[in-house]
Amino acid sequence: MTPLTSPGRVRTVCLQLDCPDDESAAERVRRVLAELRRTDADLVVLPELWATGYFRFDAYQAQAEPLTGPTLTALREVTRERGFHLVAGSLVERAEDGRLHNTTALIGPGGDILHTYRKIHLFGYESDEARLLAPGTTAGAVRTELGRIGLATCYDLRFPELFRMLGDAGADLVAVVSAWPAARLEHWRVLTRARAIENQVHLVACNVAGRHAGRDMAGASVVVDPWGVVLAEGGQGPARVEAELDPTHPAAVRAEFPVLTHRRLGVTIVPEAEGTRD
Repeated sequence: MTPLTSPGRVRTVCLQLDCPDDESAAERVRRVLAELRRTDADLVVLPELWATGYFRFDAYQAQAEPLTGPTLTALREVTRERGFHLVAGSLVERAEDGRLHNTTALIGPGGDILHTYRKIHLFGYESDEARLLAPGTTAGAVRTELGRIGLATCYDLRFPELFRMLGDAGADLVAVVSAWPAARLEHWRVLTRARAIENQVHLVACNVAGRHAGRDMAGASVVVDPWGVVLAEGGQGPARVEAELDPTHPAAVRAEFPVLTHRRLGVTIVPEAEGTRD
């Protein structure tokens, strides 16, 4: 495969996967590997914990693996075969100190791991994630031939300061991997657009589809441009959500509407009782 199949454009594909409760993790990995081998794109994004299933909390310990484990090893081989960049969704990572993390990786077209991100904001509402996993402590953006890419995961969308940090780190595109439920679909739609608009970046958000562990998942994977225009959006079922991006667009938007240069930091917040004066 030749990268950047459309001159000057980046073809992006979100593989919006389901997590059937009657399918083993090994079967799911085989299914996804087969899907990836049929995919032509420059950037492919998978959803959060697609191999384990986000709500299978009792499987986290047994299915955790290091970044050198079989799942990422197999995904790295596919990227070498197909020649695309892959945001590998996330997996339950077993770190060297024995702690578990919700970790995603950006794999380059040569099969190298270019960047990893451990989810910082762990979800504790009707979820055991915050009890079972340890939060990450670092975030950043990495330079690639597609531009600077930052990573985030699901619940992170509710914390705009993380995305501002990624923008300040030079991100032109932020990929979000997610297992967002249908009950809060409208929040997903608002927050994905807001994070793109606030930071003048492309935002590519890949979510889980269908029904998992008795919960309806939102699907609705979305690609948003730096103006907040939705370039592509999926339904609730399994889908391939595709869009072509102009990698020069974020810089052009920032030059045309330089809102980020107008920030005033270091403002002092005073207690209400003291009042304020101009």
